[in-house]
Amino acid sequence: MSANGPTAQNTDNNRTPSRDSLLPSNKPNRILSPLEQEEGSRYDSAKINYTAVGWGNDHGSVTMGQIHKNSDVTSAVMLNAKDGLHQFSLDNDGVRRGWTTSTSTGAFQINCGKYPWIMKDSEKEALDSCMITADHGNIIIKASNGKIRMEATDIELISKGEKTDRGSIKMTASENIIMESKKCQITAKNYYKMSTPQTMEIIANGVLKMYGAVIRGVSDAVDVKDSKVGGRNFQQRVKEGA
Repeated sequence: MSANGPTAQNTDNNRTPSRDSLLPSNKPNRILSPLEQEEGSRYDSAKINYTAVGWGNDHGSVTMGQIHKNSDVTSAVMLNAKDGLHQFSLDNDGVRRGWTTSTSTGAFQINCGKYPWIMKDSEKEALDSCMITADHGNIIIKASNGKIRMEATDIELISKGEKTDRGSIKMTASENIIMESKKCQITAKNYYKMSTPQTMEIIANGVLKMYGAVIRGVSDAVDVKDSKVGGRNFQQRVKEGA
């Protein structure tokens, strides 16, 4: 889920509301402002925890049972650095039940796969060193203001789906998709199509080979009168975007 979504964790000034702040006031009844009404509705379902404990100093803190600022989620364990945006939280309930959230004001780095007890690089190469698995749901990797780079000896993209509307790999770019290699091999078992509403170029500075059991060429000349071998139906489908 996106960090900007409705269930994203608010890490600003994480705190545990006091018991008194959650109990009804004995003050005379009066008309509440919209802001106070919103606050009241929030505390109607606020989390209450009387067993929270914590330790900390000027460098950071460790708490168990802390309630988040919005009073809707209880954290089992929370680690906070001096900066409130630098924290690690294991949440228990609410909209983030079972969540593990890590936020950093700087970089987040994972380094693994050294294997100093294995001498041969060929043996190390075959090992699975870093695994990210989602049993259900999506995996989102997003760089809001930067690039996503994948670098390896080999990169494999595998999509598995049991139905015809599954098992797809989709690439969408607002401008360009650029591929460069010594060889580019594409094999489609049932259907292959390249199309553009503007100009297409197929260039071979060496030899251009084309083979088909039957090769048919159709131009807009059949728009007025169909050819002897047909082709107007295909031309009409192309113009209609089929």
